[in-house]
Amino acid sequence: MKISEIREKNKEELKKILVEKQGLTRKLRFDLATKQVKNTKELRTAKRDIAKILTKLAKK
Repeated sequence: MKISEIREKNKEELKKILVEKQGLTRKLRFDLATKQVKNTKELRTAKRDIAKILTKLAKK
C-alpha cells in the first residue's frame, strides 16, 4: 500500500485496514513458523503497511 493511498482514506477506513493487516500478519507468522509460507517478503510488507497506517492515524 502506497502512502498516497493511505492519505486519501479517512480514519474509519484506516482502522478497518489496520485490523485486516494485523490479522494477516498474525496468520503469516504462524504459517512461517510451520514452514507453509513461500513468500516471506509478504510479512515484511504487511508490517510496513501497519507502521504507515499507525503513523498516519497518530497525525490525524
